[in-house]
Amino acid sequence: MPINPAFAKGILAIIPEMFKDTKGKWSSKRTVSGVLAIASVTQIDAGGITTNTLILAAISIIPLCFSVFEKK
Repeated sequence: MPINPAFAKGILAIIPEMFKDTKGKWSSKRTVSGVLAIASVTQIDAGGITTNTLILAAISIIPLCFSVFEKK
């Protein structure tokens, strides 16, 4: 099933915005966490849920959990 080019172009425009913080700069927490989350989801999709994929998923959300306690 081919991807609609307009849909792909829209997604590619949105993805960089997801990794930026409130000041418009790239956030390393969001970027690294996002990449790890995508990697864990693709591994779960390919091989099912294993201990390693659960650990990878947990590692990917830890920085986001601690970012709640940051001072603005």
